[in-house]
Amino acid sequence: MDNLLRVGVISSTHGIRGEVKVFPTTDDPNRFANLKKVLLDTGKEQIEMEITGVRFFKQMVIVKFKGYDNINDIEKYKGKDLLITRENAVKLEEGEYFIFDLIGCSVVTDEGEDFGTLEEVLQTGANDVYVVKTKEGKEVLLPNIEPCILDVNIEEKKITAHIMEGLVD
Repeated sequence: MDNLLRVGVISSTHGIRGEVKVFPTTDDPNRFANLKKVLLDTGKEQIEMEITGVRFFKQMVIVKFKGYDNINDIEKYKGKDLLITRENAVKLEEGEYFIFDLIGCSVVTDEGEDFGTLEEVLQTGANDVYVVKTKEGKEVLLPNIEPCILDVNIEEKKITAHIMEGLVD
């Protein structure tokens, strides 16, 4: 699954002609307009699905797949993930990372000490916040700002951080 990224989840059917409402799990739902194919993860297998139509409605994306022209054909896929390969993912800018690449990274202080493991990324709007579980089992929130997060090395799965005063009791 490391090579696959989830871009959405089928939430329900839309109409009777085989369209589905998709809850986008990508930062940019408009990327669906350029997608030609996705992988539908049924839990047992991954089915390549060709997209023939995309519309946007509120926070949802309405998607039509080739060969699925009836509500009965597509209804069984409610709640299933839509995946793309890393090669089809949006190209990231310098200093941008996929959240799933960050999860599990070891966090090391700027003094070289093991601090913990990144468990989750909270997206707050102003800046992301890294939820780090320390060696002692405590949760510490580290803001992803320049004075705090000094280096991210995805290849080594290592984040170097300056633990600012007041972040740890």
